[in-house]
Amino acid sequence: MKKIYLIGISATIFACKVNKTPESDYQKKADELAHKYIMVDGHVDLPYRLKVKNFQMQKEFTGIPVETKEGDFDYKRAKKGGLSAPFMSIYIPASYDTQGAQKLADSLITMVNYIATEKSDYFEVAKTPAEIREIFKKGKIALPMGMENGSPIGEVADVAKYRAKGISYITLSHGKDNRICDSSYDTTHTWKGLSPFGREVVKTMNKEGVLVDISHVSDDTFYQVVEMSPVPVIASHSSSRKFTPDFQRNMSDDMITKLGKNGGVIMINFGSTFLSREVTEYRKSLQAEIKTILDKKGLKARDEAAEPIIDEFFAKHPLAFADVKKVADHIDNVVKLAGIDHVGLGSDFDGVGNSLPTGLKDVGDYPNLLAELLRRGYLESDIEKICSGNIFRVWEKVLAYAGK
Repeated sequence: MKKIYLIGISATIFACKVNKTPESDYQKKADELAHKYIMVDGHVDLPYRLKVKNFQMQKEFTGIPVETKEGDFDYKRAKKGGLSAPFMSIYIPASYDTQGAQKLADSLITMVNYIATEKSDYFEVAKTPAEIREIFKKGKIALPMGMENGSPIGEVADVAKYRAKGISYITLSHGKDNRICDSSYDTTHTWKGLSPFGREVVKTMNKEGVLVDISHVSDDTFYQVVEMSPVPVIASHSSSRKFTPDFQRNMSDDMITKLGKNGGVIMINFGSTFLSREVTEYRKSLQAEIKTILDKKGLKARDEAAEPIIDEFFAKHPLAFADVKKVADHIDNVVKLAGIDHVGLGSDFDGVGNSLPTGLKDVGDYPNLLAELLRRGYLESDIEKICSGNIFRVWEKVLAYAGK
């Protein structure tokens, strides 16, 4: 089969006509590829989930990341799905000031290192693609780290300090404008993009070999970053705005095109509200009903006791979820705009709550997405690029630039 990209339904039809591959063979091949190649996920919120669950730094609690019925990630499910290197998100809520942000960041980094030390048969912390490759050879799961929200960066020297602590990318902002730049979720437009301090932070990240992550930032910030950065940047957990026109958190077609010209990579977020405007609107239409149910029980949506009630409610409303095909649609769109070298996986597992698509409910389900891509005519070499080849290329360029 010639290497040709036909997007959407036409690709599926084309692939079926040429290959006539039985469905079971697609799934079998997908499972094989998921375990053959290193699979990197740009964003998994395990550390903060454990923080919220009052994770304790004691040996008897470190079994949680190995096997649990809660959340979206653990070792056993990750091995089933072929996940080799989930970026552990060092997530800092937008409400934290610099001092509080640094304290939280350090505690979450300590948590990841502690888990890797106490469960060394299963995990190792990684700071480079080369380290991930070595950990993969050992049959263990690598734990690289990315800082979600640059608010712990109080001065530019902090970039080097956090790089030394294992941080490989920094998401410049989160839900609110910060000292570095404006956020896609904020309407204040404090800096109209990057602040003067933010420009120095980006330059220092380039110098120190820290990936610049433009997920969460405003459009102005994105354009300013790609204009000034001499190396490719990443979007660690974003999707395509084409399918969610009103959702500024995703990237527009023009942004994706420019990210490709920059040499960067967008790692597709799996949350249903990132994937489909129709699903988002439907979920909004259910909120009043959910609130009524919770009010009767004296609960708010953020209460831990509300979680199983909300899960049960959504289980009765399957249209409240996108599906694995929609994730593939987002990948198709990036390939159409920027090329196969500029897309990866950034699930946001443990970070998007009960909004994960049908067929991608936890880290054991990656082969379902790879099977869908195979149905659409993607080649094995394409799958390798999506799984890790693209992010490794960008990461290694950033490290090489810093090495000079």
